[in-house]
Amino acid sequence: MEPALSGGPGLDGAGSRDTGSRPRVTTPATADAGSRTARNETTAPVTGSSAAVGGTDRTRVRRLPELAVHDRATLHAVLDAGRVGHLAIADGHQPYALPVAYARDGGRVLLHGSTGSRLFRHLAAGAPACLTVTLLDGLVLARSAFASSMNYRCAMVLGELSVVDGDDRLAALERISEQLLPGRWAAIRPPSAKELAATLVLALPLDECSVKVSAGPPDDPADDLDRPVWAGVVPVVETLGTPQPDPRLRHDLPPPEW
Repeated sequence: MEPALSGGPGLDGAGSRDTGSRPRVTTPATADAGSRTARNETTAPVTGSSAAVGGTDRTRVRRLPELAVHDRATLHAVLDAGRVGHLAIADGHQPYALPVAYARDGGRVLLHGSTGSRLFRHLAAGAPACLTVTLLDGLVLARSAFASSMNYRCAMVLGELSVVDGDDRLAALERISEQLLPGRWAAIRPPSAKELAATLVLALPLDECSVKVSAGPPDDPADDLDRPVWAGVVPVVETLGTPQPDPRLRHDLPPPEW
């Protein structure tokens, strides 16, 4: 899978490989992802909207460059389809990667954490960071371990985060909530002043990004095609399960529908 921009081997194989004519998917995986894309286009200032995706030396895809996708619509679609990203930061000589809920809001990504978090305070002070979002679409089962891989869509965003304050902070928290569970914000109690004081909201502009997409069947070499081994793609699909009510639920209410 290799969301990294360059360097050593990933699950695509131990070295360079023939990617054949495997297609690149440049549309959202679901209609829901597409609707979120459309809804988010005008909700915030579109910082970085004119910057080319993968257009800097740090974001140029060096390994399997044919899998790089450069249009901003695909970047938005990948971010809108995800719910969890990984935010990497170096604290001295020690790197950390934090799993975070996030939401794209126009030309930026919104995140939130505790004001008591040392790493979030470090980010708020302008420490450089890297956010990655990876969507696993399928396991590509080839006739050899070397040629086996994954179908995926991944985005990487580099930059410095800024603090979201004032009325914008509450709107940002609503945007994150709506990314995770659309429509939920209107039904729940809004954050109290104490809860807001304990919450740090940060914004990462989509100024320096890359997108990589892999899709399609295995790329077995011709001399492996006669091997009696099943080959193909096993799709991986994320679904929401049956809601489980809180044992302390005091009202006879139907579960939400998503």
